[in-house]
Amino acid sequence: MPAPSYFEKEGVMELSWEIILMQVIMGLALGAIYVLLASGLSIIFGLLDVLNFAHGTFYMLGAYAMFTAISLCGNFWVGLVAAVVIVSLIGALFEMTLLKRLYGTDQIYPLLLCFGLGIFIPDIVKMIFGLIGKVVDYPSMLQGASFVGNLILPKYRIFLVVLMALVLLALYLFMKKTSIGMIIRAATRDRLMVNCLGINVSRVWTVGFMLGIGLAALAGAVAAPMVQTIPNMGDEMTVEAFVVVVIGGLGSLGGAALGGLILGQVVSFVSLLAPDWSNVSIFLTMALILVLRPRGLFGEEGRD
Repeated sequence: MPAPSYFEKEGVMELSWEIILMQVIMGLALGAIYVLLASGLSIIFGLLDVLNFAHGTFYMLGAYAMFTAISLCGNFWVGLVAAVVIVSLIGALFEMTLLKRLYGTDQIYPLLLCFGLGIFIPDIVKMIFGLIGKVVDYPSMLQGASFVGNLILPKYRIFLVVLMALVLLALYLFMKKTSIGMIIRAATRDRLMVNCLGINVSRVWTVGFMLGIGLAALAGAVAAPMVQTIPNMGDEMTVEAFVVVVIGGLGSLGGAALGGLILGQVVSFVSLLAPDWSNVSIFLTMALILVLRPRGLFGEEGRD
């Protein structure tokens, strides 16, 4: 058995280096979920200027799509890909049929539409799947943990950290090296200019929205084995994703990544040292950063 991670000595908690490293890993794994979710939210806001209050709903749909796909095919990896593809297509359908009609109107209208969708879809999920939570098993190759001395390295958490790094690298290459990625970046800066160049901005918006929703679905799919999959699981995650985006700076993809990692570490260590303060710490961190940097870590001038 590994040595205790911490112990009480003369009424004072002492932390070993093992527990510190383990909490860092746990924080990175939690941060990976935040990064995936907030990156999608940041892409949608940066491109469409839409505050997607249904983002947590697509996170929840990703978890349920993962459960359904695994139930049908029995393979974690096929389920993961299927969940992202299916929910991305649902997002595209929503954008093309409903959300697109509200572009150019007051921001309150797409916000209310997304908010309403976030209430409507969970009720549909309740009717289909019921109120009892669904369980998604870990893939066999990622079950358990590896041991390095007294250090416990949960395999699935390590997988989440690696997945986050790969997704961020893929996003960077997509935005910097591909034509559609560069068009999305340009449309984020100046939609009118892109439209004047003869580019179908409407199609760019749909692709960008699908990308953002796909990241939310991926976050829900990989979170499913760690949490109970229930219809309202996205409610809290929507709030936390917005906190991450605000910390990083509205519309900044790099800010969303850094904000997610910071918040993951804060929650990890506060949950260890003062569990009752773990939820409060999320908003205290946001407040502290906004006092120091009112636009967030990477907020752009002119982005309100």
